[in-house]
Amino acid sequence: MSAENAPPPEKTDEGPSPPPPSPPTPPSKVPPSTPMDPSKQENDWAMITHLSGLCSAIGIPSFIGPLICWLIKKDEYKKVDLAGKEALNFQLSVLIVQALSVPLIFILGLGFVTFSVAAIGGLVYTIIAAVTASKGENYIYPFTFRMIK
Repeated sequence: MSAENAPPPEKTDEGPSPPPPSPPTPPSKVPPSTPMDPSKQENDWAMITHLSGLCSAIGIPSFIGPLICWLIKKDEYKKVDLAGKEALNFQLSVLIVQALSVPLIFILGLGFVTFSVAAIGGLVYTIIAAVTASKGENYIYPFTFRMIK
């Protein structure tokens, strides 16, 4: 018998053949999530503490925001402790100058100038402090009565 005339090989009851192996999946291009750097969190909280002094724009007294941030995070982050004291002292100083400016409006008319200078200075120095804190540096406000040490 030749190979051409040979009977076909017998099939066994082994079932279907297994599928070919699948190609490996490419690695994900998204890096695994890592916890936030503690120093970054500290800088962010210090920045938020300074910026919270701008809450007067929505009708809340400007010292309330820094006070809340400082009370919440002062024991956890050293920079927030310093930023909170500075921001709180500065916002209270601005409030005192503005409160003293109101009677000066009626007496000398000079109160308009002092009130406006305090408001604009409060805005400018708060933004400068927030930017400085976001870089990881401490900011000491000028023209501030140091009531909380």
